[in-house]
Amino acid sequence: MRVFVTGASGWIGSAVVPELLDAGHTVTGLARSQASADALTAAGVTPLAGSLDDLESLKAGAADSDGVIHLGFKHDFSDMAGAGRTERAAVTALGDTLAGSDRPLLFAAGVAGLTPGRAVTENDPSPAVGPDAPRGGGENFAFEYASRGVRPVSLRFAPTVHGEGDHGFMSTIAGVARDRGVSGYVGDGSNRWAAVNRSDAARLVRLALEQAEAGAIVHAVGEEGISAREIAETIGRQLGVPAESVAPDAAASHFGWIGMFFGLDMSASSVLTQQRFGWSPTHPGLVAELEAGYYTRRA
Repeated sequence: MRVFVTGASGWIGSAVVPELLDAGHTVTGLARSQASADALTAAGVTPLAGSLDDLESLKAGAADSDGVIHLGFKHDFSDMAGAGRTERAAVTALGDTLAGSDRPLLFAAGVAGLTPGRAVTENDPSPAVGPDAPRGGGENFAFEYASRGVRPVSLRFAPTVHGEGDHGFMSTIAGVARDRGVSGYVGDGSNRWAAVNRSDAARLVRLALEQAEAGAIVHAVGEEGISAREIAETIGRQLGVPAESVAPDAAASHFGWIGMFFGLDMSASSVLTQQRFGWSPTHPGLVAELEAGYYTRRA
């Protein structure tokens, strides 16, 4: 297949690309800078200059493809509404271009906040509806294209997609612990975070591209949930600092922007995904990679 990938040079996309190439697919990747274009070229990808705000570039990439994997997203927590509008516009551009072709449109989503108090499953619909919802209500919006001859597939990623070189949530939490001299968790730390190794997630994306039906929900989740306290204690041991509770009303001041997330319970199951795609995680889990020092070594 000729696959158009947004976010191809990003953390997840740069792992998905070799999976696709090794399986015999050809890849065109959206590149918003010359540095990204050079990285894609070196990886064996044809770069397409553009960005998520450049809808014509999205349409061009989709038109010249047999399927789209939309991994790009504006992770701007200072303007989440704006990020949602951008996401909705991007899905519109991609979906309109693919309409009537039965081509797949895989798009990144998440498991956070879908079923508070229990692990979310693939059978749980997203409650986010409308342009003002998180991520612009992108999952439900994209699924509307199933009636227009598109095969939309939701790729719900665990809140932490971990591995060596990750600069996301875990890196930020470890950085706060280093700076403050204490590895904190919110409240009693019993809230859990689902996790997946980046390499396992990339393999699942490729399988979903090749096998998923229209309207499928795919959970890129390797571990249903690791408690925030265990995460904090593991980071603390690596840094040689104590792990201590942070009161919920002090989370924002202690952790900064990530305080709004670290106290949430974001557990998720991938049992149905594993059954449907013959996929199972084979790479190290989150605690093992924390213990390997990926998040606590100084650069």
